[in-house]
Amino acid sequence: MLVLCAINLLNFYDRQAPGALVEPMRREFGLSDTQIGLLGSMFIWIYALAGVPLGRVADVWSRKKLLAIGVTVWSALTAASGLAASFSFLVFTRLGVGVGEAVCAPVGTSWIGDLFPAQRRARILSLFMLGVPIGGALSFLLCGPIAQAWGWRTALVSAAAPAILLVPLLLLVREPARGASEKAPASAPEVNQVQGSMLAVLRIRTLWWIILSGALLNFNMYALATFLPAFMTRVHGYSVARAGVTCGIVYLIGGVCGGLLGGHFGDRVASNARNARLWMAAIIALLGAPIMFYGITRPAGFAPAALVAIAIGYGAFNTYYGPVYASIQDIVPPNQRALTMSVYFMAMYLCGASFGPLLTGHLSDYMARRAMHAAGAVSLAGFRAVGLQQAMVIMPILSLALAIVLYFGSRSMGQDVERRETSMQGSQGDAGIASRP
Repeated sequence: MLVLCAINLLNFYDRQAPGALVEPMRREFGLSDTQIGLLGSMFIWIYALAGVPLGRVADVWSRKKLLAIGVTVWSALTAASGLAASFSFLVFTRLGVGVGEAVCAPVGTSWIGDLFPAQRRARILSLFMLGVPIGGALSFLLCGPIAQAWGWRTALVSAAAPAILLVPLLLLVREPARGASEKAPASAPEVNQVQGSMLAVLRIRTLWWIILSGALLNFNMYALATFLPAFMTRVHGYSVARAGVTCGIVYLIGGVCGGLLGGHFGDRVASNARNARLWMAAIIALLGAPIMFYGITRPAGFAPAALVAIAIGYGAFNTYYGPVYASIQDIVPPNQRALTMSVYFMAMYLCGASFGPLLTGHLSDYMARRAMHAAGAVSLAGFRAVGLQQAMVIMPILSLALAIVLYFGSRSMGQDVERRETSMQGSQGDAGIASRP
């Protein structure tokens, strides 16, 4: 479990490292915010498309070997990003990182589902998903100062180094049998019935609501990861190093507290009702929206208030993972979990996360040009701050939409859990009859 958590941390460290390096990369290659957003979005497109076939492989082949290959690929290409002499080569290496990282979530969540029973999964999955805030925090805390001292290329090369230790450790870990944590382990006929059934996955109504919720959440998460350091540099006048360290603290405190609280309360409320986890996630998303709005709209000179509010809002985002990912585990059989997670990730990334950096960047450029024309100026440089600040207001708006979607998902959750349990009992009963002499 510790090795899986460390790998997921590295996953998000390498994924979000370019966010800490936006300003020096933008200046070197002469990029617009739209191009910066496109770099993040192209990564997500390939990540999402590669995830489904890799998730299918994870359901039928060694998850340990597949994950080891993925870590090796994404780490090598993260290091290669530091050699980029052009924006095109930078894009190419980031696409390769996306292919390698597409392995991590389906393999990790499926593996954890076989290690821990249903009543403990929200807490355990929230620990696994602490890789999001901690990985993001470390990328800001380390990459910003490294870039300030030795350049952004060195920062990217250093981000790949932990794989040298993690891959050998992973190969020493014992992989659990599929369905090992279930009260009644999956029988052989059931395995043959459910493995790889895309149609069965797409029939789960709650999953569609969860996919939509993931799209909304990840729009915000990837937009924030891409532009938060630039926001602190432009709006509040921070240096690259100071913005990196400060944003790292925001991610560390807000993300870890939010993730742990989400997992803890997700398991506590699970005994109240089958849909209680989704209800809880909806309420937290609703409460977090106005707090994030307050933080984003603070003017220059109010950086401390902005950072505290953004940390709380980011913490609210991170409470999502434990309860919602545990809900996914509750509505699908063990041998469909990797495939289901890969379908979920493909849909939510293509429909949400891929648009977060791109549309936020495009909106930032548009707002900056509008402010420039309104002021009668001819240079965009003085208006990039106001453009980015206005563009980021989209995040609390989508947080409100997230709360609504999670509420609708909670309404069908009970029926889908009951259908899954009935289906598994029926499969086991048929298997028992077939096995009689």
